[in-house]
Amino acid sequence: MYLNKLFSLEGKTALVTGAAYGIGFAVAEALAKAGAKIAFCCRSREHLEKALGDYSAEGIDARGFICDVTDEKQVENMLNKIGAVDILVNNAGIIKRIPMTEMSAEDFREVVDVDLTAPFICSKAVIPGMIERGGGKIINICSMMSEIGRETVSAYASAKGGLKMLTKNIASEYGGFNIQCNGIGPGYIATPQTAPLREPLPDGSRHPFDSFIISKTPAGRWGEPGDLAGAAVFLASRASDFVNGQILYVDGGILAYVGKQP
Repeated sequence: MYLNKLFSLEGKTALVTGAAYGIGFAVAEALAKAGAKIAFCCRSREHLEKALGDYSAEGIDARGFICDVTDEKQVENMLNKIGAVDILVNNAGIIKRIPMTEMSAEDFREVVDVDLTAPFICSKAVIPGMIERGGGKIINICSMMSEIGRETVSAYASAKGGLKMLTKNIASEYGGFNIQCNGIGPGYIATPQTAPLREPLPDGSRHPFDSFIISKTPAGRWGEPGDLAGAAVFLASRASDFVNGQILYVDGGILAYVGKQP
């Protein structure tokens, strides 16, 4: 019973950005099943309508909003409709796999705007209310690219590295107000965003990157969105009240592993 209460989110309202599908949907579902009321946003009316149906099918009465989280005014308008937010999950993100020397500054800025500036905007918008209510939880969806680099993802890695440091800075600046800001760093998760990396080649063989990830992950598989559920509930609940400024990597062990000896 004690542990149930420690991890309970009853009476809390959670806003999960970009939660129409994939990791965001899985996180929102986990928070809902722990007792939280769910609000989510996305930029597409089509995705919003489908997501509302998907949440309903899981028995979740979620509130959905069309919102560009890089736009301060739109975020403000959305929060006025939602009301008090106890848990913010900055999940919305994009990636553009383009070699750095071929990437335009415009494309670079767009990735940074969605993956780093938007979490700043959303966090800044909810923090005053959290202070008034005596505390709150902010969870930033970081990445293994918050720690390491890889070909073709210079903008994404730059943004996610910045998001790691934004996480630490929010914890530093507002920890005294009982606000905990932590990050979740997913490993390679089987979502629509990573689907191109898992598609078989025309001859039916595995995509080289698919084989590479399997070989580098001690768990021997891609993660599933549901693998992030426990970390999300922990960081959203009283169980993490003295955990602040940390990134919890849910990656099947890949960051701890150098690979098999040849």
